[in-house]
Amino acid sequence: MTAQVPHILVVGGGYVGMYTAYGLRRAARKGKIRVTVVDPRSVMTYQPFLPEAAAGSVEPRHVVVPLRKTLKGCRVVTGRVTGIDHAHKVAKVMPEEGPEYELAYDQVVVALGSIARTLPIPGLAEEATGFKNVEEAIALRNKVLDRLDVASSQPDPTLRTSALTFVFVGGGYAGVEAFAELEDMARYATRYYDNIKPEDMRWVLVEATNRILPEVGPDLGKYTVDQLRKRNMDIKLETRLESCEKGRVVLSDGEEFDADTIVWTAGVKANPALAATDFPLDEKGRVKCLANLRIEGVTDAWSAGDNAAVPDLTSDSGAYCAPNAQHAVRQANRLAANILRTVDGKPPQDYEHKYVGSVASLGLHKGVAQLFGVKVKGWPAWFVHRTYHVSRVPTFNRKARVILDWTLALFFRREVTSLGTLQAPREEFRRATQS
Repeated sequence: MTAQVPHILVVGGGYVGMYTAYGLRRAARKGKIRVTVVDPRSVMTYQPFLPEAAAGSVEPRHVVVPLRKTLKGCRVVTGRVTGIDHAHKVAKVMPEEGPEYELAYDQVVVALGSIARTLPIPGLAEEATGFKNVEEAIALRNKVLDRLDVASSQPDPTLRTSALTFVFVGGGYAGVEAFAELEDMARYATRYYDNIKPEDMRWVLVEATNRILPEVGPDLGKYTVDQLRKRNMDIKLETRLESCEKGRVVLSDGEEFDADTIVWTAGVKANPALAATDFPLDEKGRVKCLANLRIEGVTDAWSAGDNAAVPDLTSDSGAYCAPNAQHAVRQANRLAANILRTVDGKPPQDYEHKYVGSVASLGLHKGVAQLFGVKVKGWPAWFVHRTYHVSRVPTFNRKARVILDWTLALFFRREVTSLGTLQAPREEFRRATQS
């Protein structure tokens, strides 16, 4: 490492990490800086497309962006940063295999993002699945289709009812979109079963507050509830999941029933790995940042996205930027520009972006959106949702592949094949060895 070539360490390869490194890659290729990205995964997942990937509208490979292919000129390390000692500008890295080692840097970008916010609910860890990465999306798709197969082949009415009951906990974007997209897929799939009708399935959304999709406003939130209920979907507001041991769902309203499929999407929290750093954290465990995305009270350290408390300069109430993709992508672009400005001896600029609005898909050709105060419903909102998110997907390659998936879907029927055995590839061979 030389003083003439600053080493920029990017901790995390999600929205902020990938987009920041993407903004720095040209300077790295010119030899102006060195950039290292450390993340346990070698891909960045574009999470807004996970519901469509789960429903089969988008090929799962097309919602992930390979870091090494995209970040040419940057070094990508597959491993976890287990601690940061910024006082000595050293990070501890635990690679996928082998012993932990130290990695020195000149400037660091903390982009660890968030993890699922869970509660100590009996049975949750054993029975439920999350919905934050493409593996979970594929597994959930396979699970839903597999349960249809089980129900179709099962004469026992109790087991059949349990197989056809799907519970989602959390009424935010991830929960509602996954809930609506997968129900839409399963409803379509029932046409291929001679003994399962759409009304045989039970889809339950459990939300602790009195509304869903708060980002789109109360009117569109109520509209969404009405639309989902018209599809015979059970929306339980002001209700909590009390227990789900052995698939027995117990709700705070007193109802109990069995469900083979339980999905937890009840919010996120800042990555707890931040506690192993010497950066200032707020009461929610986020890194305290200035408006220019520098970490408060230190030099040569930056942060943004879900794990950062960034002041929202467009708010008069002293609020912080919301933890969503709209802010994360724009913050990352500003962050990369600010790092290059400091390398050139220029002062960094503040991040300021007025929230444009929100969009949500509710299944094929169905959606809600609120943009610049304008409320949109149905097919137009669904079209806006797709248009906006395809514009946000990084790289032309991924944009083209997603658009191609959608185009092909116009001419061919939805694919409803389960590949559940991919999650246990050795099972057939194991049985053969025991026969």
